[in-house]
Order: sequence, then structure tokens, then C-alpha cells
Amino acid sequence: MKNDTLIAIHDVRKEFPVENRPSVIALDGVSLDIDKNEFICVVGPSGCGKTTLMNIVAGLEPFDSGTVTMHGEDIIGPGPERGVIFQQYALFPWMSVQKNIEYGLKFISKKDESTGQTRKYTKAEKKELADHYIKMVNLTGFEHSYPKALSGGMKQRVAIARGYALNPEVLLMDEPFGALDAQTRAQLQEDLLKTWEKEKKTVLFITHDVDEAVLLSTRVVIMSARPGKIKEIVNIDLPYPRTQATKLDPAFIQHKNYIWETVYKMYLEIPK
Repeated sequence: MKNDTLIAIHDVRKEFPVENRPSVIALDGVSLDIDKNEFICVVGPSGCGKTTLMNIVAGLEPFDSGTVTMHGEDIIGPGPERGVIFQQYALFPWMSVQKNIEYGLKFISKKDESTGQTRKYTKAEKKELADHYIKMVNLTGFEHSYPKALSGGMKQRVAIARGYALNPEVLLMDEPFGALDAQTRAQLQEDLLKTWEKEKKTVLFITHDVDEAVLLSTRVVIMSARPGKIKEIVNIDLPYPRTQATKLDPAFIQHKNYIWETVYKMYLEIPK
């Protein structure tokens, strides 16, 4: 493991039992080192184990063999250092935007700079953090709105702000823009890139969209069809900041075509 490795996944295997049938091997011998501040996107055919891999890193899913560590320590369950953002927004419908973002802060502590001790966030500190991330995701003016009054894109902005407010070292994102229309998705991709460049979190991002993967990531991990293995890792050497205009760059098009052809060949090889 390199000195700058934050998360180390080594030889992970995961099987799901199926009644009256052989078990399904979701992941088989998966190894991946994720460095601090990297933006890793994972692509591959449906059912290749992308979400299972993310859930294992999140501590939400046990695995059968191998190791998964963060800072060299085994991941054995969920933790505040790993924030999870799903495609389903999972907002509390009875809470305002501000209160949804503040909610998780009641369960974590912060270090008091004056005493060096850890303590709970004060009401004022929670509001200050919520206001900061509301502004960052362009929801100023909607602080007191409830989820039912928000569009899908706005709800996902709240989910992203809530994830950042907890100040995790790692953000785990499972197709967070998959249910959105093309225009909203494009805007949120750019917003996420701007936020990532400011905050420099480590991101593990699951997507089916090759364009999205190339636009966002420092590396794209291509997984093979079940049983899920890492087929290839592609370094994306496009400079940041990136916008939708980056998609016109010949280097972007070259990366996109290569990854798409690799994934599509695997689709063709899946037994029908």
C-alpha cells in the first residue's frame, strides 16, 4: 500500500446465496487502492457488482474474503468518515432543506479549537454549516422549503449538501444523477466538480454513464460482467476545471470511445 493510499481494497470476494440455486458471485478478487483527494468513477455492465463494491466500502455490506481498509484500519461498519449519497434522495419530508442538512450533525462531534476537546455542534454552528453548503449547491432562498416543493435536481443538491456538511473524508455516491433529466444532470455534474475542487474530498462514484465518468474522474475503473472483477483502470489526464465544454476535447472523446467500446464488448459477451 502506498503512503498516500486512503482506502485499500484487496482481493475482495462477495457471494449472495440464492434459494435452490448456486450462489451468485458478485465480486471475485477485486483489488483497488484509492488515494486521498482522488475522484474515482466505476463503470461496467449491469450486475457487475458496482453498487455492492460501494456498499462494502461504506460498511453497509459484509464480504466473504479479502480486506478493505481506510488509513490501514479494517472497515467493519458504517462511519462518519464515509458519507453515502444514493440515487434515491432519502430526505426527511417533514424537515426543511436546512433541517435536512443539519440532521446528521447531531450524531457527530467536532474538536473545540480552544480546549482541544471534542464536543457536540451548537445550534448556531449547525446553522452556519448548513448555510455554507446551501450556498455551495446553489439553493440559497430555499432554506425553509420542504422536499415536496423541490424538483428532483434540487432534492439531490440537498442530499449532496447534507453529505458534505458531515465533513467526511470520503464521499460514496451511487448513481446520484441517474434519475434526473439531461439538463439537470449536466448542471449537477458541473456543480459537483466545482464543490470537489473546493473541498477536495475523496470520491468513489458509481455510474452507468461513460460520458459522466470521463468528465468527473481522475481515474475510471472498468468492471467486468459477473462475477465482478476489475478489467481495467483508465487514467483521465484531462485538466481541471472541467465543464460540459470539456466533452468537445479530442482527448475526452478518445477516452470516452475507448471506455465505451470496452464496456460494450462485455455486454455482447454476456450469455443471453
